[in-house]
Amino acid sequence: MMHVYIDGARQPLGAGFDDYLNPGRTAVVSIDLHRGHLEDDPDCPCPAPRARAIVGGVNRFHAAARAAGVPVIHVRSTLRKGGVDDIAGIPSAWRRVFPLHVGPIPNSDGHAIEGSHWTEFVTEVDDRDLVVSGKKRLSAFYPTDLDFLLRNMGVEALILNGCLADCCVLNTAFDGSNMGYRVTVLRDLVAGTTGDLEAASLKIVAMHLGLVADAEDLLGAWQERQPAAKKRAG
Repeated sequence: MMHVYIDGARQPLGAGFDDYLNPGRTAVVSIDLHRGHLEDDPDCPCPAPRARAIVGGVNRFHAAARAAGVPVIHVRSTLRKGGVDDIAGIPSAWRRVFPLHVGPIPNSDGHAIEGSHWTEFVTEVDDRDLVVSGKKRLSAFYPTDLDFLLRNMGVEALILNGCLADCCVLNTAFDGSNMGYRVTVLRDLVAGTTGDLEAASLKIVAMHLGLVADAEDLLGAWQERQPAAKKRAG
């Protein structure tokens, strides 16, 4: 039986959610697990140190998803050199408000500049995977071609992992749900700015946007529906 998190507690899901759990209509969307967030370096332009702990689990889950015939899509932020679409144009709000909470970020102007090593993925990218670049704000859908890609792939359900749970993952969950996708956020494969914000974000997702589950529980649900995944993979 599939288990999910309701008000922070792991509970049986019950019937009526087959459209969330059909591997033949699902894609994994992994958000911003690149060096610009995860590098252990004082020059890291937008550090998300709590997310370093999920990289191994994300890699293992992606391998299992591929084996189940579920496509993996890696999304990364990229900004044009010179910053016309951010720091030299209309700066992202986070650049002004985030430092109020965490202190100055010395190299924030270097965040996500195309061609820089900060945009290199830390997670493993397989030849079968897809990459979506051009994310310039907080949602993986904005202003990328992610929705266009998903529609062409016949995807109806999204599995989200990555960072930050209270920022880009949450914004992507809102957009995905508003666009009609069945959204599941993997509790053990996201990281928030703080533990409290992570927990609050997951409760918001579970209350309003979709399901919150552990990776192993989702893989078990897919295994029960394996013929659908094999049909898609073939």
